[in-house]
Amino acid sequence: MGEQSSTKFPQEILDEWAGLGLDLPALFSAGHLGGRMGLEVLEASPERVVGTLPVEGNTQPYGLLHGGASAVLAETLGSVGAMLHAGPGKLAVGVDLNCTHHRGIRSGLVTAVATPVHRGRTTATYEIVITDEQDRRICTARLTCLLREVAQEGPAD
Repeated sequence: MGEQSSTKFPQEILDEWAGLGLDLPALFSAGHLGGRMGLEVLEASPERVVGTLPVEGNTQPYGLLHGGASAVLAETLGSVGAMLHAGPGKLAVGVDLNCTHHRGIRSGLVTAVATPVHRGRTTATYEIVITDEQDRRICTARLTCLLREVAQEGPAD
């Protein structure tokens, strides 16, 4: 659960990040929280990030998919897109997340697709649409990330 070995990256992303000694599927994954939730990143590029999340295990007391679970899915996918847009020299830090919940769901698997609204030098904004297995919209989210330069480590004293 939460394994990211099946994430598909376009060749240009693999080429851009090659030689850095980084495990791309791990770096652009759902992390520990997403792993515990069963979140999987299936496809990742600056233009489109796709992921899934099971409803079971991620519900609130009424038995519906928890809004926070939708937020975790949205922020994960939007952040992955922003990081891939920014490239290896920058980090993406979420500064604004807005989620509108359209309908409840009690079981199954939700799929989210993140697409860019704005991709600049210092910020990136992604719209994330979460749907159920019948392609009904469950949630619409928008994430804005600040793109920051990676701090370079200086020589040891």
